[in-house]
Amino acid sequence: MQPKTIELIIITGMSGAGKTVAVQALEDLGYFCVDNLPPVLLPKFLELIGQSASTMNHVALVMDLRGREFFDDLLQALDQMEINDHFKYQILFLDASDEVLVKRYKETRRRHPLAPDGLPLEGIKQERELLKELKGRAQQIIDTSALKPAQLRKKIVQRFSKGSHAFTVNVMSFGFKYGIPIDADLVFDVRFLPNPHYIEEMRPKTGLDEEVSHYVLKWNETQEFMHKLIELLSFLLPHYQREGKSQLVIAIGCTGGKHRSVALAEHIRDHFAGDYHIQVTHRDIDKS
Repeated sequence: MQPKTIELIIITGMSGAGKTVAVQALEDLGYFCVDNLPPVLLPKFLELIGQSASTMNHVALVMDLRGREFFDDLLQALDQMEINDHFKYQILFLDASDEVLVKRYKETRRRHPLAPDGLPLEGIKQERELLKELKGRAQQIIDTSALKPAQLRKKIVQRFSKGSHAFTVNVMSFGFKYGIPIDADLVFDVRFLPNPHYIEEMRPKTGLDEEVSHYVLKWNETQEFMHKLIELLSFLLPHYQREGKSQLVIAIGCTGGKHRSVALAEHIRDHFAGDYHIQVTHRDIDKS
């Protein structure tokens, strides 16, 4: 009898970024979940699951700085799993801006675990530095700064539901003045294209309006750029899918995230809709 393959999700990230919501969502998806397992116990825990006769093949573990003295053990355990064919793991790292984390700590009146007697921001900065290497290893990063718990839960379900193993392509439009999406895999800057914002009658409209979309797409430079971009994505997408990536986030950015990026994101969705499970998100379309 061959050992079963265990699919493991390690949930980690900044304190206050939503790890509790994430593990609850995964538990509802049928994952066996353990909160705050000391990393030093990870190899033994996986050994016991691997030897059990149960069908416990999908496991989610929360590991954070409550067990910070064991982080070296976690990195060592991850290295061991990478050379073991019976484990497939990925790290889900939850992040948020310092400002949002401070606000959440003040709202809940909690103390930061690294600064129990000091200011929350001091603990946040220490934690961010300690987690730098682990974040660099993460296959999935979600910025929860602008997400409500229900929205984060929806993202978790979309990314980790075992009911569908389809490769999902999420095309996101955004505005550079509001920041680059932290969870984007590919980012393309289209601020070099003619901007409908400077045409008075188009300014209040968006790239979802036919008039704006037509304006953005009619230029030779836009058509040449889209031809080259679609050619690039046509090459990349099947390789990402073959590599086993469950979701690819393609971010298209203009200045405000309202006109050019929206029109191009919609165009990309329309082009690939027949070949992939593709979704479009317009992050900043409603911002002024």
